[in-house]
Amino acid sequence: MNPIKKITNFIGEVKQELTKVSWSTREEVLGATSVVIGVTVMMAVFIGVVDLFLSKILSTIFR
Repeated sequence: MNPIKKITNFIGEVKQELTKVSWSTREEVLGATSVVIGVTVMMAVFIGVVDLFLSKILSTIFR
């Protein structure tokens, strides 16, 4: 089979499959993104507080 024919066939199949995809709405994407950013910030603060707490304890123990 001709390589050009294979490529055009593949692209046609990809387009056909993409019409079957259930795409999220803009609001759903923005909501999910804000949840991910919020959880990331909360985890960063939590890990920072735990790190600060443990470093204070370890510096006190090893003085």
